[in-house]
Amino acid sequence: MAKRLLSPDMKKVIVTGGAGFIGSHTVVELAGAGYEPVIVDDLRNSEERVLDGIAAILGRRPSFHRIDCNDAEALNALLARETPHGAIHFAADKAVGESVEDPAKYFRNNIGTLAVLLGSMREHGAHHLVFSSSCTVYGEPATLPVTEDAPDQNATSPYGYTKVACERLVRDQCIAVPELKAVLLRYFNPIGAHPSGLIGELPRGVPNNLVPYVTQTAAGLRGKLRINGSDYETPDGTCIRDYIHVVDLAKAHVRALQWMEQRPAPLCEVFNLGTGRGNSVLEVVKTFARVNDVEVPYEIGPRRAGDVVSVYADTTKSRDVLGWKAERNLADALRDAWRWQQRLAD
Repeated sequence: MAKRLLSPDMKKVIVTGGAGFIGSHTVVELAGAGYEPVIVDDLRNSEERVLDGIAAILGRRPSFHRIDCNDAEALNALLARETPHGAIHFAADKAVGESVEDPAKYFRNNIGTLAVLLGSMREHGAHHLVFSSSCTVYGEPATLPVTEDAPDQNATSPYGYTKVACERLVRDQCIAVPELKAVLLRYFNPIGAHPSGLIGELPRGVPNNLVPYVTQTAAGLRGKLRINGSDYETPDGTCIRDYIHVVDLAKAHVRALQWMEQRPAPLCEVFNLGTGRGNSVLEVVKTFARVNDVEVPYEIGPRRAGDVVSVYADTTKSRDVLGWKAERNLADALRDAWRWQQRLAD
């Protein structure tokens, strides 16, 4: 990626959760596209060394502010100082299982931070929002692949429902603030890492997501991978998901921002982001072992509360309207994830 120098006319974009997995990759892509990302993160689910990785890729360290997005006073002060063009909102808790155990935490943080951000954006004239939503809003879809028109009120976990509520909040805010333009991006399952190996997924404690658990097991950090259930109604009995490379996902956020800039307000549009293909948990494990020539010991455990059986995207709208499609495949993502894991061990 070509390195860009800062110029006075670069559009500033607040990136909440910008030190996280998807946020950090989006910061890289924003900078490469000529924007000036301003990272806001309280580092509850990430580490400051991620900023060093971003700096190594870009050749400079983006602006970083350690702020909890529920802190309205701090966020207001930041927006007053930076006068941003818009925001990309990632900051949220995201573990399905944990949300079942502690739903109040998820409602307070996921919905609360968005409400604070929208209020600050309104006060300071920032009129472009890209919101990090999720395919969990669909719950257990009646038909596959799932389109953006599928019902979004049957989320099977508190985490999923917070995304339903947040989408409703954004839509209502676009009515209340006619100048506001928003794109809601419903991603499927982000995996992988930057091809440089300088940034990637950095879970705290035991990973909640499949691929970091796979990479840590392959690296010998965990004895065995536990697969949550093998008696689902799928070809091999394990859950099926649409796994998308995080770099493709990051590029979609930049494209969404560029797309809405060319359209009049009011605007609130939703897009699926996936590959359009589903892979089972066992397929992911076996593909990882094959492309990286490494063993991944695993065992079958019980089903996990809140999991749906199978979900993968219809990406027609994101391709035809947004002008975006995934370019990397499952093998690419799993190679990059392993490269990142190996770098962590250095």
